[in-house]
Amino acid sequence: MEEHDVKVSFFSRDEITCPVCETVFRREELLSGGGRLIAGKLTDELHRMYEPSAKYGEVYPLVYQATVCPECWYAAMDKDFALLDENLCFEVSQSRDERKNEVELLFPGVDFYQNRTLMAGAASQYLALRCYDYFSKKFSPTIKQGMAALRTSWLCEDLHKKMPNEHYDWVATLFKKKAQYLYGKAVAFEQSGEESLSAVKNLGPDADKNYGYEGVLYIMGLLSLKYGDAGSAEQRNASLESNKRTIAKMFGLGKSSKNKPGPLLELAKELYNRIKKELNEADD
Repeated sequence: MEEHDVKVSFFSRDEITCPVCETVFRREELLSGGGRLIAGKLTDELHRMYEPSAKYGEVYPLVYQATVCPECWYAAMDKDFALLDENLCFEVSQSRDERKNEVELLFPGVDFYQNRTLMAGAASQYLALRCYDYFSKKFSPTIKQGMAALRTSWLCEDLHKKMPNEHYDWVATLFKKKAQYLYGKAVAFEQSGEESLSAVKNLGPDADKNYGYEGVLYIMGLLSLKYGDAGSAEQRNASLESNKRTIAKMFGLGKSSKNKPGPLLELAKELYNRIKKELNEADD
């Protein structure tokens, strides 16, 4: 991305005013045409990989997804950015230095007045994860935090490929565990009626496709299998059994449905079998 002089992004003509500090800025947007994005494989976490092109090099769409005020580093998804409750703006403003110090420890040297780098992209998702603490339940903040945590982990994995001695693989694992907790919490809130997922038009989890509520349940089950607490075998087995039932019910024990995305259906089948294997259950 930043190693190439070829343009992959632009700054929107529309000006944005930060609701926290009233800084006026323009959002950086990804230019997607002209062979900039070459879609690669879809991971089991529903993360779309992209192949580098000879002309544009490596491009990371998630780098541009979160809107960040370049002055106070308040961040949110684009459509939520201006909707922060004005009664909370002072509180967000007061935590500015704390946010910046946290980011400097994890993602040093970022500058949101400049074009986004991979490091700044990871920082932007982390800031969104943090700032959704200030949003009310009508904005479905918990699942948005889960998505931001998962996206942060993916960008940390990309950072690890570039800087293998900086331990971003370990940081990525921490954010996946955070996402596992938040996805479980979001689904529990949805099922209890405490916090609906209806405020989220695109449940991702990546930016290329919306896998909807079924995708949320799948990610919850997958992250629970891969990163859930293994301290108590009894609790882990109970969690896996619950997720197995959810996957089985959602996908009709793997039977094909025209209403379900093909890749998600296949991945759900694989997840179901992986859970069964850990539970030492025989095939149906």
